[in-house]
Amino acid sequence: MKRLLLILNCILLSIGNCGGPLIMRLYFVHGGKRIWLSCWLETVGWPIMLIPISIAYYRRQRRQQTNGQAQTKFFLMKPSLFISSALIGLLSGVDNYIFANGVARLPVSTSALIIASQLAFTAGFAFLLVRQKFTAYSVNAIVLLTIGGAVLALNTSGDRPQGESNKEYIKGFLMMVGTSALYGFILPLVELTYKKAKQTITYSLVLEFQMVMCLFATIFCTAGMLINKDFQAIPREAENYGIGETKYYLVLVWSVIIWQAFFLGAIGVIFCVSSLQSGILIAVLLPVTEILAVILYKESFKAEKGVSLLLSLWGFVSYFYGELEQTKKTTQKTPETEITQTPDP
Repeated sequence: MKRLLLILNCILLSIGNCGGPLIMRLYFVHGGKRIWLSCWLETVGWPIMLIPISIAYYRRQRRQQTNGQAQTKFFLMKPSLFISSALIGLLSGVDNYIFANGVARLPVSTSALIIASQLAFTAGFAFLLVRQKFTAYSVNAIVLLTIGGAVLALNTSGDRPQGESNKEYIKGFLMMVGTSALYGFILPLVELTYKKAKQTITYSLVLEFQMVMCLFATIFCTAGMLINKDFQAIPREAENYGIGETKYYLVLVWSVIIWQAFFLGAIGVIFCVSSLQSGILIAVLLPVTEILAVILYKESFKAEKGVSLLLSLWGFVSYFYGELEQTKKTTQKTPETEITQTPDP
């Protein structure tokens, strides 16, 4: 069951990680200007989580009725875990705002590769917060993926969008580095919260955690939208959108769905494995985003992007080769444990 959950969350994370930046950039490319609206769309889909939470509740209820036990609660979270998820949600709201600022100013192929630096921040914070253990292969992968993102800084204005000033481009570059650092802190913080929780962490609880996080991130972004009067601007922006009013609203709706897939996948992978694994997966998916951005948006592919892409792929191969070797050693040492292990409920 846990392996199936891991596969499912990896798929969700892959869809969100590749599709999220692409559809956000689509909004800006065709005339969208609202930063607060863009970051609001990342988490406003939190009510979607009520569907799987409800399914999990009815399954628990039916099982407990069969066993003659008392009825279960709809929400499992204790107050301490709720407060933790709310605070992390507010941090996520800040991170979403910084990220939207970066995507508004940079081509996706550039911003995607800068995000590779997030892995170094995730690794550092994972070591400090949850005492993450490293192998030679994982260290090699972290170094390569981080250098791959840093290579882009050698030519920071080489692919500046037409009509954008050098100052705005550099601001976008710094924003993307900032969002990498903050989200690199959030991932291990989620793992630490799981470890310190005063209740057993099940996947049902992970769904609730995700919903509360997105709820409070949405509250933060909604406040920004109200101050900036973004809600009133949506109809006007839709009328003047480059590819039509109907497609404008389709972009908004798909943004909500795709970003929910990303956030659920990210914390789901943390639940199944670790925050470092989630960070690694985000980093290794960046070449896919890079290639899609070049194909879909006709973005330039210069030498530094090619070097960055190769380093990212090298880091990807290094990490997963190390994981395979580690799995082989573990299996050889403890074959009996592998057979008798029971799946996580």
